[in-house]
Amino acid sequence: MTRKSTATKKDSDAPLSKMKVFFKSSATHYITGLIILGLAVYAGISMLSFFFTGAADQSKVEGLSLFQSGTIDGIENWTGMRGAILSNILMNEWFGISTFFLLAFALFVALRLMKSPQFHLLRKFIICALLTIWSSVALAFFLGRFFKESTLYIGGKHGFVISDLLVNNFGIPGTLLIVVLVFIIIMTLITSQTIPFLIRSTARKKKEWNWWKKKNEKNEENEGNEKNEKNEGNEKNEKNERNEKNEDNKRNIDNNKETSILPVKDAGFTINVPKGEEEEVSPFVLPEIPEISPLPFLPKTGNEDEEDENLLSELGEYDPTLDLSHYHYPTIDLLKEYNSSEMQVNMEEQNANKNKILSTLESFGIKIATIKATVGPTITLYEIQPEAGIRIAKIKNLEDDIALNLAALGIRIIAPIPGKDTIGIEVPNREPQTVSMRSVIVSKRFQEAKYELPIALGKTITNETFVFDLCKMPHLLVAGATGQGKSVGLNAIITSLLYKKHPSQLKFVLIDPKKVEFNIYSDIEKHFLAKLPDEEEPVITDVSKVVQTLNALTKEMDDRYNLLKKAHVRNIKEYNEKFIKRRLNPEKGHRFMPYFVVIIDEFGDLIMTAGKEVELPIARIAQLARAVGIHMIIATQRPSVSIITGIIKANFPARIAFRVSAMVDSRTILDTSGANQLVGKGDLLFSQGSDLTRVQCAFVDTPEVEKIAKFIGNQQGYPTAFELPEFVGEESSDKPGAVDLSDRDPLFEETARLIVIHQQGSTSLIQRKFEVGYNRAGRLMDQLEAAGIVGPARGSKPREVYIIDEYHLEQILNNLKQ
Repeated sequence: MTRKSTATKKDSDAPLSKMKVFFKSSATHYITGLIILGLAVYAGISMLSFFFTGAADQSKVEGLSLFQSGTIDGIENWTGMRGAILSNILMNEWFGISTFFLLAFALFVALRLMKSPQFHLLRKFIICALLTIWSSVALAFFLGRFFKESTLYIGGKHGFVISDLLVNNFGIPGTLLIVVLVFIIIMTLITSQTIPFLIRSTARKKKEWNWWKKKNEKNEENEGNEKNEKNEGNEKNEKNERNEKNEDNKRNIDNNKETSILPVKDAGFTINVPKGEEEEVSPFVLPEIPEISPLPFLPKTGNEDEEDENLLSELGEYDPTLDLSHYHYPTIDLLKEYNSSEMQVNMEEQNANKNKILSTLESFGIKIATIKATVGPTITLYEIQPEAGIRIAKIKNLEDDIALNLAALGIRIIAPIPGKDTIGIEVPNREPQTVSMRSVIVSKRFQEAKYELPIALGKTITNETFVFDLCKMPHLLVAGATGQGKSVGLNAIITSLLYKKHPSQLKFVLIDPKKVEFNIYSDIEKHFLAKLPDEEEPVITDVSKVVQTLNALTKEMDDRYNLLKKAHVRNIKEYNEKFIKRRLNPEKGHRFMPYFVVIIDEFGDLIMTAGKEVELPIARIAQLARAVGIHMIIATQRPSVSIITGIIKANFPARIAFRVSAMVDSRTILDTSGANQLVGKGDLLFSQGSDLTRVQCAFVDTPEVEKIAKFIGNQQGYPTAFELPEFVGEESSDKPGAVDLSDRDPLFEETARLIVIHQQGSTSLIQRKFEVGYNRAGRLMDQLEAAGIVGPARGSKPREVYIIDEYHLEQILNNLKQ
């Protein structure tokens, strides 16, 4: 009885599974789209015919149903009796001419089902519905009186009824105001440029009014007598003299403000309080996205240069940001301001430190000619100029003695300061100030930066915002002991890029073996993150997935170099410029290339678990990927020689060192000492080549990062995260012709059914569903390709599935069994 019931259950479930396959089939979707497209085109033709034949047909079809039985003679509508009835219902009974917006939405639905370029149907429906309702009322309100005796209701009965209702309740002026306000609201929903356009228009009108007013005032003045003109001329001369004097005074005041030297009793000691080079800009200015039509590229024929010029003049430059044209950059109010921008100077502390430094040096027989202090947010730099005959090495050896007398940690001696004839002694402040991320983001230096990948790291000793271009580094090594600000520094780097770049211009690959550091960026998966196809987690945490991801990046790098070779350019900047000017044809495989920033946290843990498997692809990317826009940031808390190997150091010239415990660790990172003398809490040394810059890293707290991620994540994004290309290793890279289908994998048939049902040929999908390794999944995919079920690999895109339903699949499987 049990076997019979099981068999009966399977027989009953078979029709349901077939129904599911039928409705999920791409063929079903395509045919449904064709039907909807045909109905929309038919309705559109009948409505166009109504303008010419509606008067003759109205008396014959008035009040008839669309499903009226029988036929009617003498119908003149181009689409026959049904078309005449349909057009009369749509044009007169419904929304009039505005019904064309509903037909437009039907076209969007049809194209979506036919797998044409993807549309966001909900957004299209809202826009088409609002335009249909508004234009129906507006047409009836403005033009209704001209069509009272006509057979056509210009806005349909809907428009006439609503228009009369509004006029009876609010009058003509009130109805006009409502129609205009609703139109502005609808246009604001359609395009983000509506409000800026209104603001510019208002400002232009104001300028024209001021110009006209000034012109009238000048005409009135010219009508005055000569005496008044002479008096006015004398007054103008006096004003000019006063203005010149005021300008000279302002220049003197500005020159004094630049250095802000505070005199002290000792003639040889001055304190510089840097005011910073920037002013906060209010409101916060963000990059504007130009409104350029995303028209398609056309194939080139004949003279390429002439074709390029003609195509550019007709279509305009290609704008990649139009994929997310309504994307808004994060606002500055998401970041917290921790203290004021004014520098607070403790004069007692500065004088006490100066006296202790002088007394210590004099006790060892070193006399100082001048001493000057530059006060920073956390560190004060004392510049001393020794008298002639004093050896620099003698002062350098007194580092510990000066630290003992000052009773302070983190004292560093720079002997000499590069480019100056002085020796620097860096002393931590007793009450350091927090450098907020908000202060560096709103700084003029960061806002006006023209870098490709600008990063605002923090502030220097002179209180200047420290900004650098990651493209010129081109890779970055970050190291420091636990709790010294390494994770905050990585968040500051990511935050800087999020405030400057559009999702179409930048993609992150976040690798986090600790599984908790980068988890807060999961919300921006569909905007800024890149991952393997069918990978569930947006942040890579599994070591095995890390190796696959890095190998996929090397595949992306090779693909990009092939495109650069075809385009006859040397780097990504030249390539994208050519693509934007429509000089590269997408039909030949060309595409706009976003920058990639790969950030690896806890690199030491990866080296311990994966070893050479991780180091080799990293070395390849570090050596070659700069020209194609792939940049790496590696962070570790254990900067030992076994982790930061010679290969990595050679390809990571730019390094950031937070505080470390020993001098040997500092030498491993920077090739010199200094990182062991930092004070911690974001105090860092930035090295690029031979120059060292001490920077106080900007502080961005976890709640601030979460707000930024949610602000971006709540906006419309891409359908999925950016998919990296599938990497096929040596063990699974045999040609399909070498596959022996007589020795098929036991999971072959189940895998084939899975691929056909999902209509997506992906190795990662096989791994996830059947819990098999990458090599076995690759062999299964090769067997499917040899059997003609899927196509060859297509880079970052999934393989094409040749079989559209299970019926044809079963035929292939049965043939293989014979």
